[in-house]
Amino acid sequence: MSAMPRRHGLLDVEDGQRLYWEEWGNPAGVPTIYLHGGPGGGLGTSSYRHRFDLTRCRVIGLEQRGCGRSTPHASDPAIDLEVNTTGHLVGDIERLRRRLGVDRWVVNGVSWGSTLALAYAVAHPERVRGLLLYAVTTTSRREVEWITEGVGAIFPEAWDRFAAHAEQAGIGYRRGRTRLVEAYARLMAAADAQVREAASQEWARWEDTHVAIGAGGVHRDPRWDDDRFRHAFVRLATHYWSQDAFCSPPLLEQVGRLEGIPGVLIHGRRDISSPVVTAWELHRRWPGSELVIDEGDGHGGTTMGERWRAANDRMIDRLTEVPDA
Repeated sequence: MSAMPRRHGLLDVEDGQRLYWEEWGNPAGVPTIYLHGGPGGGLGTSSYRHRFDLTRCRVIGLEQRGCGRSTPHASDPAIDLEVNTTGHLVGDIERLRRRLGVDRWVVNGVSWGSTLALAYAVAHPERVRGLLLYAVTTTSRREVEWITEGVGAIFPEAWDRFAAHAEQAGIGYRRGRTRLVEAYARLMAAADAQVREAASQEWARWEDTHVAIGAGGVHRDPRWDDDRFRHAFVRLATHYWSQDAFCSPPLLEQVGRLEGIPGVLIHGRRDISSPVVTAWELHRRWPGSELVIDEGDGHGGTTMGERWRAANDRMIDRLTEVPDA
């Protein structure tokens, strides 16, 4: 299998943004878009392509605003994030669809990407043939409060260090009184490069901690060694999370717009970062969905990846039995 995409390019969108996209697989196959996690995770080495049957799928990956090979890059503190919101990202996906001549497609989203996939689907249900959501999130305030504060009940010593850093930074944060995610967003906006560097390192340490269950313990993600990646990731994550993903009303309240769209929700029982309750609530409100709970994995893992591949195969089987009109 080729290690290079069949096609790739940069999509010019509004506000001076240029977004990297790539395409794999069969150009006559079922169009499928993959939305990466983060915010700010990027496409990396494009390993997502292995979760699709490339003989039957036309798989398209997009690097969201501010990260990966898209420009301008959010690691530059001078880049204004005012034009980096969920609404902007949804508009970007639509521009890419039109640019590539796709009428309707299957939308795959992982972690934060599942939030973006849902936001796109409720905005443009007529363009979605199916949804596959992996490590399901909606980035609601409840979810953000849990992942940045509540989960400290599981990792109290690590969370104490995480919160103490914000308290000692002199920005007015007081645990239990103000939101920790907003404190880190302010730290990542600081004029002092050393302040931003220290905050990004503490955030990375916390990320590695809360995903440790189901992943064999705490391990440093090697991507954090890339300063450019780390700064963009933390800046974008705190930007989106402190604004509840810019989704109003919350996505769970908009699920009615998914009526008639088939979907598969894949989630790990041991996902402490994003407890399965969100996937369960989404499934209950969305009659066309299938919920697959992996009892052994957390926020992703080997067997979840296998379930993701199998779900994509089932989706393609279903859609090719009843071709798109």
